[in-house]
Amino acid sequence: MNLTFRSRIFIYLLIVSLSGVFITSFTIFFGVENQFSNYLQKSREEQVEEIKQIAISQYERNGELMNEQIDDITHRHAMSEDLYYQLYDGDGDLLLDTTSSHSMMGMMNGMHGSRSDATDDLQSDSYPLTKNGRTVGALVVFYPDELTGEDFIFLNEIKRNIILAVIVTVVLSVLFSLLFSNRLTSGLKKIIHAVTGFRNSQRKSRVPVEELTDEMRPLGESFNELAESLAQEESLRKQFTANFAHEIRTPLATLRSHIEAFQDGVWEPDENKLGQCHDELMRLVRLVNELEKLIAAENPQIRLDKTKIEVGKLLSSIESQFSSLFMKKGVDLKIDYSEGERWFFGDRDKVIQILTNLINNALQYTPEGKSVFITVKGTSDELTFIVQDQGKGIHVDDLPFLYERFYRGDKSRDRKTGGIGIGLSIVKALVEAHGGNIQIESELGVGTTAKVQLPTK
Repeated sequence: MNLTFRSRIFIYLLIVSLSGVFITSFTIFFGVENQFSNYLQKSREEQVEEIKQIAISQYERNGELMNEQIDDITHRHAMSEDLYYQLYDGDGDLLLDTTSSHSMMGMMNGMHGSRSDATDDLQSDSYPLTKNGRTVGALVVFYPDELTGEDFIFLNEIKRNIILAVIVTVVLSVLFSLLFSNRLTSGLKKIIHAVTGFRNSQRKSRVPVEELTDEMRPLGESFNELAESLAQEESLRKQFTANFAHEIRTPLATLRSHIEAFQDGVWEPDENKLGQCHDELMRLVRLVNELEKLIAAENPQIRLDKTKIEVGKLLSSIESQFSSLFMKKGVDLKIDYSEGERWFFGDRDKVIQILTNLINNALQYTPEGKSVFITVKGTSDELTFIVQDQGKGIHVDDLPFLYERFYRGDKSRDRKTGGIGIGLSIVKALVEAHGGNIQIESELGVGTTAKVQLPTK
């Protein structure tokens, strides 16, 4: 039988509480009876000792053990304490016998028997009476094996109260176990409700973390963060669909109009018209290539062909690759690397791909007359490439999403000023494949700084 989490907690709490209740109750139950029996025994011994002292004192005065005081005390004990005595002198002659009172009470209660068996249902103890080391008599004490009379009633009242307390405690244990199990599982219920809602396409379903316990709050916060992340992914997916449709619509529309014009005989397929068709086709090819690069870069089993790379030669290659593009736009490319030879291990092609993407972005958003700076800093364990531009910058709200696929902070840019928003996704994937990390800082109207940290080994 599969029990719910709440049922299991309820059962565990109930077992623990009831175990404590019953162990404590049984201990008290039997402990009280033992303590009360010990109390009665001690009281009986004190009473016997009193009679012994009186008998010895009487013997010292007149050589006799029996007197009127002993007779009064023993008969009072027989009537009220269920304590009976037989007193013998030194010759063994019976001087006092109060067991007849027990026999008379038995007959009054409907019991039949001879005098000889009047003490058969009683326990007895014998105490010698000595004077100067010589036995002058004996005192035999008879008492019931079980509690009787007021003692029996008193002990039963205590037991009854203990049983009542146990019943009340058990009921309270059940109620509080239900309450606590419900309280402990209420947080899980809220989380389950939110998860169920999210599963049923209620994308705004969230866990009220302020209503959770401290132990459950991290789980609720994690779910909310996951839900927010999935909501953002969904938004980016929709944005990508729109961007992708926009990117392919224009070249496809151009190709379609040109081909239909050729088919209808409106245009002749001259070199200019065919060149336009080729340009639009190559635009589609570049789009597919970018998507393939992203898939390859995000492959968890991406293979790196690491070799020793010299930083100076790498920067010289980058400068040769971009110098004409920077000159054409009127933007200065300034590379600051004054250190001597410095080597690190990495995949040369992929490191160049990382820097190329960052420098292309810097060039793209840096206006004419401004500069792009490339700086290299590092330690024996880490190398940092810094690409800093003087462009228009990135809004602070867009910074957390720069590495998301298909995300473009500038919604107004078209295919001439930007791709479909996967460049930085590729860069991040390649940097992480090298075991490094990337940071981007930006300020509107000032520019953007990208820092790529790569391990040297």
